[in-house]
Amino acid sequence: MTTTDEPIDHASVQNQMTQGDSPELGQLYRDFGAEHLIPLWTQIDDLMPMHPQPKAVPHVWRWSTLYPLAQRSGDLVPVGRGGERRAIALANPGLPGRAYVSPTLWAAIQYLGPKETAPEHRHSQNAFRFVVEGEGVWTVVNGDPVRMSRGDFLLTPGWNFHGHHNETDQPMAWIDGLDIPFSYQNDVGFFEFGSERVTDYATPNFSRGERLWCHPGLRPLSGLQNTVSSPIGAYRWEFTDRALTEQLLLEDEGQPATIEQGHAAVRYVNPTTGGDVMPTIRAEFHRLRAGTATPTRREVGSSVFQVFEGHGSVVLDGTEHKLDKGDLFVIPSWVPWSLQAEEQFDLFRFSDAPIMERLHFDRVHVDGGNR
Repeated sequence: MTTTDEPIDHASVQNQMTQGDSPELGQLYRDFGAEHLIPLWTQIDDLMPMHPQPKAVPHVWRWSTLYPLAQRSGDLVPVGRGGERRAIALANPGLPGRAYVSPTLWAAIQYLGPKETAPEHRHSQNAFRFVVEGEGVWTVVNGDPVRMSRGDFLLTPGWNFHGHHNETDQPMAWIDGLDIPFSYQNDVGFFEFGSERVTDYATPNFSRGERLWCHPGLRPLSGLQNTVSSPIGAYRWEFTDRALTEQLLLEDEGQPATIEQGHAAVRYVNPTTGGDVMPTIRAEFHRLRAGTATPTRREVGSSVFQVFEGHGSVVLDGTEHKLDKGDLFVIPSWVPWSLQAEEQFDLFRFSDAPIMERLHFDRVHVDGGNR
């Protein structure tokens, strides 16, 4: 997959290929260029490297910088038809000219002011929201109002109508994640406007989807068919927190409940399949005990983390970055990374792992482990 839409500069390619070559070979290359052809033997190191050579780079965005910028946009930029959302994308410095956090993923901070409504629309791209702080907004997905609160992970699978309304006198911000770059590069996107407002301004504590599906170990007989994406609109923080807490308590009791010593983690799943919540995006939550350090690992595909609570650091390609609440960072394909916790360290993670695994491009290397 390419990371730029710039056209091939055939003249430049021809100049590179013809330096020092015979007139006949030079003419051959010029004829290739005239027919929009490029021979593999001049490109193989770039097209087929010995290991991934991502153009995207590791980068950290500071919540202490992002949130004030979002506030300023709230004062100056209205929400409504046209722009649709007051969402500010994280643009990877290695992918200039594109609002992509990686070649497959899009991430943004979205800001909704007091009593504001973001109009409904739908699109092919799969989307989610994760709330690091605040409350008072409901997202309405296909007519089902879903409360958004701190620590909640919320889904808007592809081609579901959705809008947001803030019922309070305070603004609220959260992060959005989508597969926009993947869908854009592969020309699969559709978009459709919905209602100028939202179809239901109710403010229930639990959505209809949660009331039907969120009972541990129980599946409604009315929903025996498997669904491509999860039918759960919101994965609540209280359950995520409890699951992580119990893993660490079981570890204290000598049970093999954590993925690494002092490192608890959960994956959000589609209850109809047991697989990922959406076909293109994986979501997880990680908790590290104070003093815990993870082994260095490399993975094919890209990931984005946001710090939910606590202090620690991430080492990205040999460079350590201190992290505080709300900070986000991206890990491009095959870049080595590890985490260290100064105190209990909670992090939300999303990735393109379902794409890599479905296409059998996935590969992981952990220092001291196996490839």
